[in-house]
Amino acid sequence: MREEYAQRTALLLGWDKVEALAGKTVLVFGVGGVGSFAAEALCRAGIGRLILVDGDVYDPSNVNRQLGATVPAIGRPKVEVMKERFLSINPDIDVETHHVFYLPAERPGLVAQSGADYVVDAIDTVAAKVDIIAEAYEAGIPVISAMGAGNKLHPELFEIAEIEKTSVDPLAKVMRKELKKRNIRRVKVVYSKELPQPVRRKEGCSGIGSISFVPSAAGLILAGAVVRDLLQIP
Repeated sequence: MREEYAQRTALLLGWDKVEALAGKTVLVFGVGGVGSFAAEALCRAGIGRLILVDGDVYDPSNVNRQLGATVPAIGRPKVEVMKERFLSINPDIDVETHHVFYLPAERPGLVAQSGADYVVDAIDTVAAKVDIIAEAYEAGIPVISAMGAGNKLHPELFEIAEIEKTSVDPLAKVMRKELKKRNIRRVKVVYSKELPQPVRRKEGCSGIGSISFVPSAAGLILAGAVVRDLLQIP
């Protein structure tokens, strides 16, 4: 990141840390409500290379919470919109995009061959989340995973913990069980102890309830953990 764009970051971290971040690669799975905020925070922090994996396109229902979701973006691939956005923030960043849904059987070695220094899992599918984490562990790459951000109203209840120490979160409960089957432990996750809110269904409307300020908070917490870990800051 050019000096004029990074000067406030350097005041906080020092130029040596800014240069260190410029040499790092982060692989982000999912650039939706959580992942878009995580990825942009990493971009603005000065990460030199981002690899974005998401097979989805923007839908009107994304506008309430996803960073790249605007009316003109509807129908466009999320990874391409986010790439354009990141290059407008930092023209020096290297952004690699994969407009695919992660299916481990079809994408063997994607994590191991990425050259990533860190992996961020911000997708919803349990099987894919488990496989991403397993691939990262086998490759010796640090990974952090987002648990549930839907049907919640209290962003202040998000925290970072190892998967074994989570509670309340329904997705975390399933992930604990599946990771235990693979003998994978001490996975760092962002989760909330908030009980899921009841969904007020209307005819023609389905899915999980969401609002702007909850998944965004989870994404920013993810990004903060990644930057601190990469720089070995407690």
